Amino acid sequence: MYTQFLSKIEDTSAKVGVIGLGYVGLPLAVGFAKCGYTVIGVDAIEEKVARLNQGSSYIPDVPTTDLAPLVTANKLIATTNYDALIEANIIFICVPTPFDAMKAPDLTFVRLAAEGIAPRLQVGQLVVLQSTTYPGTTEEVVQPILEKTGLVAGQDFYLAFSPERIDPGRTDFTVENTPKVVGGITPESTELAAKLLAKLTPKIHIVSSPRAAEMTKLLENIFRSVNISLVNELAILAERMNIDIWEVIEAAKTKPFGFMPFYPSAGVGGHCIPVDPYYLSWKAREFDFYTRFIELAAEVNGDMPYHTLNLVMRGLNRLGKSLKDANVLVLGVSFKPNIDDARNSPAERVIELLLNEGAKVSYHDPYVPHFRVGGDVVLKETTTLENSPLSAEMLAQTACVVIVTGHREIDYNWVVKESHLVIDTANATKNVTEHRQKIVRLGAPN
Repeated sequence: MYTQFLSKIEDTSAKVGVIGLGYVGLPLAVGFAKCGYTVIGVDAIEEKVARLNQGSSYIPDVPTTDLAPLVTANKLIATTNYDALIEANIIFICVPTPFDAMKAPDLTFVRLAAEGIAPRLQVGQLVVLQSTTYPGTTEEVVQPILEKTGLVAGQDFYLAFSPERIDPGRTDFTVENTPKVVGGITPESTELAAKLLAKLTPKIHIVSSPRAAEMTKLLENIFRSVNISLVNELAILAERMNIDIWEVIEAAKTKPFGFMPFYPSAGVGGHCIPVDPYYLSWKAREFDFYTRFIELAAEVNGDMPYHTLNLVMRGLNRLGKSLKDANVLVLGVSFKPNIDDARNSPAERVIELLLNEGAKVSYHDPYVPHFRVGGDVVLKETTTLENSPLSAEMLAQTACVVIVTGHREIDYNWVVKESHLVIDTANATKNVTEHRQKIVRLGAPN
């Protein structure tokens, strides 16, 4: 069985299944299809499946020009029906892993994926979990669900974990050249997953177990969370000390060793940084261990929208204005510049806090046509905002502009010129030379 599997990987006759066709799953599916494999994509959203089968991509990182020929050649097929996975030799699980209102892991989508696979599980199949999660998920959650079939992992089918490493919007590191980490429940599971992924990306790093691979992904993102929180805390200190933290970071970057730049912001966003640290903190308590350092970093980052609100109120006070009933425009609601991904964007909490203070909030983002806020303890009522066109008339009627995400398409010289007050949390106005008295910058003398 093992030798036959290796042969199918080598000659690309193996069929690859991908559950979850989002920011992680779709690039993976397209990558394997471009390598010559037949790929079966499964997703619960019918609209997404219909678009893919028409050869149309809904993710900027996957150009339609790459997708369409693969669909036409029947190398990539999308469906909502798990029965299609019966034909697959390998099945990747690429579903969301959010947390709940209490910041505890929510593995609903992982469980549903495993439960969808189980009735169709075939002897000799390889299942690879890619969704970011706490150490132990592959063996403690996925494996028992699959083994309810009577098939035994490592004996009748193969099982491994290989963390996704997708950074939306990047063109230098993609699914096709980013090194992959792999850990299986048996050496054979690891080897098969590694051989397959080596067809996609040249560098594969093997670890001893799924738990080690799961922990690797969390370390990568906790590293970023902790360092972002450090610079966020220093940004607030710099404001009080009348020092420009952005200038300090640029100076520190000149050191060719021992320093990596991180930048302050209105908060952290995306699927990973705001979520993953809590996955490890939650799991650590099972071992009577409390990750104080990690939780402190999350606390500092979580406070940044509140600090942004404070900057807005202070800026308006200087002009003799109140935030209540003031028109406030938020510029940029995606979680990072120049992408359409608004998952867990700090703009969500910033807008909720502004609304709670009685402000009239609108937003402009060239990448995000709709933005939902609320439905939580900060703002109970759920509200969906529509993207507002940016115009001189609109800016003239706005008491304050809050830059949360600095998209390159926006002319910030013009925005500052036409506005009464600009709160800049992204250093987007760093090159603005005129009307700087209108600008209040996070982490700088104001």
